[in-house]
Amino acid sequence: MIIWVTAVLVYMAAVFHRTSLGVASLEASQRFGLGPAALGTFTVLQVGVYALMQVPTGMLVDRYGPRRVLTVAAALMGLGQLLFAFATSYPLGLLARAVLGVGDAMTFVSVLRLVAAHFPVRRYAVLAAFTAALGSLGNLISTMPLTLLLTNVGWTATFAVAGAATALYSVVLVLRVRDNPVGAVPEPVDRTESLRTVLTQVSHAWRTPGTRLGFWVHFSTMFAPAMLGLLWGYPYLVQAQGTGTATAGLLLSLLVVGAIVGGPTVGTVISRRPEWRTPMVVGYLVVALGVWAVLLGWPGGRVPLWLLVTGFAFLSLGGPASTIGFALARDYNPLRRVGTATGVVNVGGFVAITVSALAVGVLLDLAEPLATATAFRIAFLSVVAVLALGLWRTSVWWRRARAAVFDAVSRGEEVPVQIRRRAWDLAPA
Repeated sequence: MIIWVTAVLVYMAAVFHRTSLGVASLEASQRFGLGPAALGTFTVLQVGVYALMQVPTGMLVDRYGPRRVLTVAAALMGLGQLLFAFATSYPLGLLARAVLGVGDAMTFVSVLRLVAAHFPVRRYAVLAAFTAALGSLGNLISTMPLTLLLTNVGWTATFAVAGAATALYSVVLVLRVRDNPVGAVPEPVDRTESLRTVLTQVSHAWRTPGTRLGFWVHFSTMFAPAMLGLLWGYPYLVQAQGTGTATAGLLLSLLVVGAIVGGPTVGTVISRRPEWRTPMVVGYLVVALGVWAVLLGWPGGRVPLWLLVTGFAFLSLGGPASTIGFALARDYNPLRRVGTATGVVNVGGFVAITVSALAVGVLLDLAEPLATATAFRIAFLSVVAVLALGLWRTSVWWRRARAAVFDAVSRGEEVPVQIRRRAWDLAPA
């Protein structure tokens, strides 16, 4: 348990650094002299690097162990945030966020690999959800508290202290974290295997229907609340909805509180009733489309505060729902491939964040002559499009993953979850 807590603190730091630009976006725009599209590039670059690093991170974790990868992650995040604290030019700021993105990319997969090694399979879903929920505390710190720090001590001091503390924490990881339980015999790992063998491992993970379903679950559920919290939620609330800065910070905090409360709840439910996992995801996605339709279609563009609160509170459940993707990867891949499969799944949500954040920035630039509220309504249509794509692909791979389970049962194999055949299931091969 101590090992898990020590590792989770790194993930909390990663989420803090990742989301710190959410409330600092207006300050960053002034500091670097940027418009919406250029400002969005900060997040697109950071999240894009994160997405590109997920599969390599999974392979590194499987090959070298999560302790080493987490240690490097903490050092890189600290270095990136220190560089961002002192950067005054746009190119240097981009470099800082790229370094930060590499370190951030190496945290969550490593923590989940530790959970897989140190805890029984039946507890994996709960602990993965608790990990995500506790990580969301980093997001909470990056809302109101970070806003107050930026206001009172300034940009450089705030980010420099955060970066230095994270880099120093790498020493704690070296001393406290173990890759496997004491006395456990780790599975042998061939660190001299060829690139072809490594790519085969990735291919096997990707071809597993449970992994592919997990990818689309993660793609569909986590991107919208993350996109709002990372960058565009604060400008949308302040500039398009006319809320005060304090109210905007509190509304963004709802995204975090919902994740903290919803994470353990979702984890507990799916550990007891794993057959509910994908139906819960599909239900969330359908209602989320309805929420966006109301927010973007409200007459006049100015949405009442109570409706903003309700909408943001519901959308916040996307983070907890996304952990279902990791449970699917864990169930349908052998332990030696869990890191790689988890990395594959984690790519999904961050690809969606990258696409949606960039699309919103570009559309805001194009719609600049229009009223701000109208411009945001047009820009956020890209979020609806990504959400609809995710719902479609999740539905497709849900049916295919179910078909793979039924085929395994017909061959007399054990399956992680017993499910009933429905009328809408694919016909037997």
